[in-house]
Amino acid sequence: MAERLLIVDDEEEIRELLENYLGSYGFEVEAVADGQAMREALKAAPYDLVLLDLGLPGEDGLTLARELRNDSRLGIVIVTGRGQPVDRIIGLEIGADDYVAKPFELRELLARVRSVLRRLKAAAPAAESPTTGRDDLLVFEGWQLDLAARSLSRPDGEPVALTTGEFELLSIFARNPNRALSRDELMDFIHRREAGPFDRSIDVQVGRLRRKIERDPARPEMIKSVRGVGYQFTPRVSPG
Repeated sequence: MAERLLIVDDEEEIRELLENYLGSYGFEVEAVADGQAMREALKAAPYDLVLLDLGLPGEDGLTLARELRNDSRLGIVIVTGRGQPVDRIIGLEIGADDYVAKPFELRELLARVRSVLRRLKAAAPAAESPTTGRDDLLVFEGWQLDLAARSLSRPDGEPVALTTGEFELLSIFARNPNRALSRDELMDFIHRREAGPFDRSIDVQVGRLRRKIERDPARPEMIKSVRGVGYQFTPRVSPG
């Protein structure tokens, strides 16, 4: 079955361009102009990923991105003319899977969409698995990271909601304890690309993850910053 994409953009030219281009690569694509039309489309049919503009009439795209992330696990790629770093950071903090600034190269956008969909598709079968082998359960300081179910539990057993990017980031940390990982290594693992000189998306996701697992995110004990390199996961990790 073809993967379904929903484009939310108030520019008719952009909607037609993306609808035709992505449709030519086998996707089922629908395009709408605002938040209300987006909600109606999502109620009418299931979608795998939303390409969301930020500068929409009536409702800000960041508000819609937050609503999407709270209500569903579908992929979110922000596609917008707002090129300021603050917009990128806020979008990623809300839980968007990727961020593409206009004007964009169509082939790059296609690659980003495919990358997000691959990660989501890889997650789906594991989430349906009824059992978990020992190698799929990693324990650190009482926390339990279930790689098969793609879930995280606190030491008291309370589940912690993670976005796709947060789960993959924690997974690579837990599989490589006490190893200093560069931003390029982390970016390649999560987004299949290197970090640019001004790309802070890994830092944003690390900050978001710290707020969920650290006692004091301002003084992290598990995800340490390594000056000039990147980050290091310090807890002892063992199979469950």
